[in-house]
Amino acid sequence: MIVVTGATGNVGRALVQYLIEAGEQVAAVSRRTPGGSLPPGVRHHAVDLADPPALRPALDGADGLFLLVAGEDPRGLLEQAKGAGVRKVVLLSSQGVGTRPDAYRHPAAFEAALVASGLEWTVLRSGGLASNAYAWAEPVRAHRTAAAPFGDVGLPFVDPDDVAAVAAVVLREDGHHGATYVLTGPAPVTPRERATAIAEAIGAPVGFQEQTREQAWSQLAEVMPPVVVEGTLAILGAPTPEERRPTPDVECLLGRPARPFAAWAQRNAAAFR
Repeated sequence: MIVVTGATGNVGRALVQYLIEAGEQVAAVSRRTPGGSLPPGVRHHAVDLADPPALRPALDGADGLFLLVAGEDPRGLLEQAKGAGVRKVVLLSSQGVGTRPDAYRHPAAFEAALVASGLEWTVLRSGGLASNAYAWAEPVRAHRTAAAPFGDVGLPFVDPDDVAAVAAVVLREDGHHGATYVLTGPAPVTPRERATAIAEAIGAPVGFQEQTREQAWSQLAEVMPPVVVEGTLAILGAPTPEERRPTPDVECLLGRPARPFAAWAQRNAAAFR
């Protein structure tokens, strides 16, 4: 059995589906009851990862664990996994751990705890997710506008379905112990280009409004701690060559190219109509 934390999120929901389609038994973990969004036969556990002992019942009988960076006690979570007999843990981390470690100390602490756990481990360092564009859903629906800073700076945003597909491969296959994979999309795409892709997907014009850094900081600070806001804006506004460069890891692991942002927009056009 494989336990998926964050099972109702953009990556976790797709991962649960991939694992079920592959014939795996899955236990889904999220903070709230999903209300019918999980496939038949999937056991759901309402767990806050800030409370590691609360995860233990979901782990009974599990061989694998897909773990989000959540809560402040990675060692406690991993001790629960080890005590339950889990063999393999796949951690969804951030590319920023490698490129800007001072700004990404929280996921870095999870990575360090996992490496020291004695469990079989693989780290997936995700670039920016295409699904971050859901932040535009309401303004696009209401006003046909999308706002972001640094409108002409491109980054290779990764489709969350690709992240999920990679996680399913790594959880089900041997040979990935000790590996750290950096997952990106196939090419850099700017905020202005992402707005255009959404417009094409919904068949209606979408205007792009470039935010100042200060406007973006205020918006991000509503959902992120200040140090993460600074790191995020640094990546968005002045990415390093490594952050701009698409990696081959998605294609190497899946045997097909990573999906472009435009494909994500087409699949999720209903959210913006």
